[in-house]
Formats: sequence, structure tokens, C-alpha cells
Amino acid sequence: MPTLYTMPGTCSLSPNIAVAWLDAPVEILNIPYGDQKKEYYLAINPRGQVPALRFEDGDVLTEATAILAWLGATYGKESYAPSSRLGRKEAEALAYMSSEVHAAYGGHFNTQKFAESAGAQEEVKRKTYEKLVGHYERLNGVLSGNGGKWYLGQRSFADTFLYVLTRWIEKTPLSIGDYPPLKAFRVHMEADEGVKQALARQAMEPIG
Repeated sequence: MPTLYTMPGTCSLSPNIAVAWLDAPVEILNIPYGDQKKEYYLAINPRGQVPALRFEDGDVLTEATAILAWLGATYGKESYAPSSRLGRKEAEALAYMSSEVHAAYGGHFNTQKFAESAGAQEEVKRKTYEKLVGHYERLNGVLSGNGGKWYLGQRSFADTFLYVLTRWIEKTPLSIGDYPPLKAFRVHMEADEGVKQALARQAMEPIG
């Protein structure tokens, strides 16, 4: 069976939850932080990032959104059909969350890549948090506009990635208390059995 490589605290939690929701025959291998740069893992993904999905024939699929698309197409049946309205909106939401919101976190997690001096790094962080405020306002608005339970009004893989983002906000000066629908969503997700299973497999705890 395919093996999904995950690591605590990372966006690999998103496809991990999807595996649980689909009850897909995928092994979860959670590696310790730091092992993504070790030789054995670089042989799987030379970029040293998670998630990575390794197939029995040795082929490897990277990028959370690509893995989610494969999981949905392979195990999701009609409920995850990409040709449906929900499937189209899911692809759009995941593209936004991964290419814009996730990318914006680079200024927080890897500030030194954007600036060298302490003063410049502080400026990068300030701009990063300003940008993230805009993103969380947008995410909060879409969630609220669609009823508040699921990001798109129905459960989709967009919820798995949004949950990751509601956890990451705790690592910043921003407060999820400023976004009540997102805070309620996080509580709702952490009551989900699939989310509980994925958190345990990834050696992570609910935030509450």
C-alpha cells in the first residue's frame, strides 16, 4: 500500500485527515522533526519536505493538494468528483490556501530567508502578519457565509487544510479569538473522529 510521510506540526496533517475520512488503505509514517533533511528521506523527496506519498512501485507524489486530489479521485467516489460544483470549489479553495496563505507563512517560519539584519527581519514579520490578517479575514468570511460548519457548506478536503491554518495562527501574534467562526470551526473539527485519529498518528494534540 502507499505510504504517506508526515511530520508533527506540518501541513501533512491535511492529507492525513483525508486518509482517515476516506478510510483509505494508506500507511502513515510520521517522521521526527529534522529527519526530513536526512539522507533516507531525501532519497524519497530531495526537497526535504513533507508530505510525500510513496507508492509501491517507488513513484513519489509530493505537495499536499496533489496528494488530496489523488486521494479523492482514487477513494472518494462520487462525493469527491472533481467535475461537481463542490469539487471545483474545493480545488479553488485548496489552491488559495496552499499557494497564498501557506506561502505567506514563509515570512514567519523562515524569516531569515527574506532578510539578514534583525531590523529587516522585524519588518518582514510585520508585513507578514499584516498579510495574514487579510487572509484570515477572508477565510473567516467564506466560512461564515457558508454556514460556519464546513468551509464550503459541505465537508470537503478544504476543511482539512483550513484546520491546519487555524492551528498555525497560534504560532503568530494574531489571535483566533478575533475570528469567532474560525475558532468554532477548530473546535468542531477537533471533535471529529477522523481528525482525532490523524492527530494521534502525527503525535499532535488538539488545541481546544
